[in-house]
Amino acid sequence: MVTHVEPPAEPDVTLTDPRDLLTGYLDHYRDAVLRKLDGLSDEQLRTSRLPSGWTPLELLKHLAYVETRWLRCRFADEPVPDPWGDRSAADPGPGGRWHVAAEETFEDVRATFLDACAHSRRIVAGARLDDVASAGGRLGDSGPAPSLIWILFHLLQEYARHAGHLDVVRELADGVVGE
Repeated sequence: MVTHVEPPAEPDVTLTDPRDLLTGYLDHYRDAVLRKLDGLSDEQLRTSRLPSGWTPLELLKHLAYVETRWLRCRFADEPVPDPWGDRSAADPGPGGRWHVAAEETFEDVRATFLDACAHSRRIVAGARLDDVASAGGRLGDSGPAPSLIWILFHLLQEYARHAGHLDVVRELADGVVGE
């Protein structure tokens, strides 16, 4: 049985300000990701349906750390105890496998995600779109520092891609389709 879920509203079609458009779509996709996970059982959240092996709960934790790495670590150059906290201790760092510990609940990971998003919003609110990252391009890279507008666009494409992944995973898990 296929159930359809109504998508969250997109930003207003009359928006012309790039900041409002980018942040509006980021919030749209943040909401879409959470809506895709709502209603899944703990087993469904922790079960992979794809050959790559990631689970929906691991993806949510990954997105929390993507926010943290790009905006707190790279853009604002804030100290973060473990910027790769979404990775397995056995496989840490940028190429490591996503991981959620058995004792971490959906509510724990969701709270981490919401906190990361709120922190990101505060950073963005206090900066101009043409400001450049304080800590450079990527953690450990010495390449050129991207602008805030570039980072926001990068985050937007990452969210859109992963929301699409969750569309497929959710339909495979319980037949629910839609954003």
